[in-house]
Amino acid sequence: MGSPRRPRAALTSFVGRRRELSDVKRRLTETRLVTLTGPGGVGKTRIALEIAERSRRALRDGVWIVELASLRDALRLPQVIVSALDVPDRSNRDPLDKLVHYLRDRQMMIVLDNCEHLLADCARVVETLLSAAPGLRVLATSREPLGLHGEGICVIPPLTTPSTRHSHTAEAVIHYEAVSLLVDRARYVLPDFEVTDDNVEAVVQLCGRLDGIPLAIELAATRLRSLSVTQIVERLDKRFTLLTGGDRVALPRQQTLRALIDWSFDLCTEHEQLLWARLSIFPDSFDLDALEETCGFAPLSAESLIDLLDRLVAKSIVLTERTGERVRYRQLMTIREYGAEVLESSGESSTLKRRHRDHYLRKAAVMVERWCGPGQADALAVMNEDHPNLLSALEWSASTAAEIGTAAELASLLRHHWTASGYLSDGRRWLDQFLESGAISTSQRGQALWVSAWIALMQGDRDDAVEKLIECEEIAEKLGDRRLGAHATQWRGYHDFATGDVTASIARYEKAIEIHTDFADTASVLTALFQLATAQAYNSQDEAALQTCRRTIEMSEQYGEQWNRSYALWITGLCRWRQGESESARTAALQALRLASEFKDSICIALTIELLSWIAASAAEFRTAAALAGAAAAAWAGLGTDVKAFGPHLHHDSIRSSQKTAEALGEHAVTLARRNATMTLDAAVSLALGGPEQTRSDSSSEKSPLTERENEIANLVAEGLSNRAIAQSLVLSTRTIDGHVERILTKLDFTSRTQIASWIASQRA
Repeated sequence: MGSPRRPRAALTSFVGRRRELSDVKRRLTETRLVTLTGPGGVGKTRIALEIAERSRRALRDGVWIVELASLRDALRLPQVIVSALDVPDRSNRDPLDKLVHYLRDRQMMIVLDNCEHLLADCARVVETLLSAAPGLRVLATSREPLGLHGEGICVIPPLTTPSTRHSHTAEAVIHYEAVSLLVDRARYVLPDFEVTDDNVEAVVQLCGRLDGIPLAIELAATRLRSLSVTQIVERLDKRFTLLTGGDRVALPRQQTLRALIDWSFDLCTEHEQLLWARLSIFPDSFDLDALEETCGFAPLSAESLIDLLDRLVAKSIVLTERTGERVRYRQLMTIREYGAEVLESSGESSTLKRRHRDHYLRKAAVMVERWCGPGQADALAVMNEDHPNLLSALEWSASTAAEIGTAAELASLLRHHWTASGYLSDGRRWLDQFLESGAISTSQRGQALWVSAWIALMQGDRDDAVEKLIECEEIAEKLGDRRLGAHATQWRGYHDFATGDVTASIARYEKAIEIHTDFADTASVLTALFQLATAQAYNSQDEAALQTCRRTIEMSEQYGEQWNRSYALWITGLCRWRQGESESARTAALQALRLASEFKDSICIALTIELLSWIAASAAEFRTAAALAGAAAAAWAGLGTDVKAFGPHLHHDSIRSSQKTAEALGEHAVTLARRNATMTLDAAVSLALGGPEQTRSDSSSEKSPLTERENEIANLVAEGLSNRAIAQSLVLSTRTIDGHVERILTKLDFTSRTQIASWIASQRA
């Protein structure tokens, strides 16, 4: 007695999960009941068995496994436990009484595996046993907690996966748990399988689209007998038929992905099933407002949605994501696609699609209405999180003839999302598609024309922009819409500036400002003002430009507005630099950069880092100038445009600064710039905020005070990764990473992660 009773010995190796194992072991020291929760196939049972194996010698009477998945009669639960523990009492006493008597003086752990379909009965039995046996510990696995007082809950997340939004090397991705598991299981059927430069992107896509769910990855690995990774990825739209043929002796629901999800679906009430299906309308995460406005209609009342959502969270059908006090929700892709199949058969798809689109249409309209005021950065951040929802709403509307006009309105209202958040290509693609469709009203066309022209100008496509603006002016005149005409005039002014006609641009800006003021369109006034200041600066009117900037900043402060203020500060720095006042120019530019980084406004960030590079070159800080030029190039690359798109004057200053730096440093200037040209946007900002002392020539030759592991972590900090993301990347606990980061800060005498990022940038230079 005392050895763990397993259903059968594990035939495969245990991969990853260091953090989860550590968390479960810690919770078992704090409470006598710990429940592992998480979606089906996430690996709860495997972790429980691993904990059982590692705990066996620490408990006098051992660890015992009780499998409940196949138990249907809840009344038999105590007897099943009696049989699993091999209790010697053969009397006719009640099985629960036998257990109480048997366990009273024993020191052991019972693992109750798969409790979700017997929650109330499991809770009753566990409470009775724990109350009677002080030496007993219970480790349960379930899709939702047992609901007992003092229960320790460990939510088991999917395996860590590399981001599908970035490129990866074969060497780097193997550190992610999902990839490690895929490789390990693939080698059972294909012994020479490995991640290579040829298949790395397919491996990343496969692990990401399978949500890092171990069961799904293991089922996919069995297909590598006859398919390549790329072929599997191409067929994932048929995942419920593709991912079959697992372990023949496993439970039926563990042999196919569909059977696994069927099991979860059957455990839900009718209304829970309906909400599950309706939630599949969201392609990614969503907030509570979106849930209520999209899904709250008969037979689900708005009042019942929160309770239903809470129950789906408890059942691990919906996951939560917390950022401070903000909570967002999402379903794993596998769960969502299952729900989409159910939704398709319900006849509710069109209704939900329209409600989903209308929610984001209202949200976009509110953002435009409230743009000139506090909360801009938060509004942009939320829209960034909702980007997949916005694209989904546009896609449905574009494919539904009667909805194209409304889709054009949505695309036009998202103007700040497209431009300030750097989604230039997405915005222009959708706007141009609606303009070409011919299925929108004249008024809708006018709005789409000037917003598309704005984006085209940011991308340097001036010919397309001016054609659209001329047509927009014609529509405004035809409709007698002075407000629409003011937008066309303003961006015609920008086109004049971008093509070198500064005098004409000033006249148009002043006209547009007058009309925007008549309509109390303060947001447009502020944007036209900072554009006017730029034109004045390159028309040898530096003092007038500075006065315009002061007016912009004062108005911005009056309304609590920050976005236009950041551009006004950039132009202030530009004017001071042109006047030879390097320090005041740098001060203004750094203020602009700090504001722009709050918005993640890539355009303002790129322009400001460019300016900081010019300032450094003028002050003979050539290494700094070269490093910043590379950082600016990285910011431009993320946008798909460059400084040339912003007019010949700015482009000329950029070329002149680069030439001056190249003359001073020679080929080394090119090397410094190239090193930084692959930076993330956050790293580029960190470098620029670090100042010239961060790029001294002797910094790279100094011996690093950090260990090899600390250097590795510091580099990941510089790339903008959180401690949790670093922990996932290196397969370490978050607590371990927290300790490393604290030691790095202490060794370098720093107080912030930004300083670490700047220091790393200087080391690379």
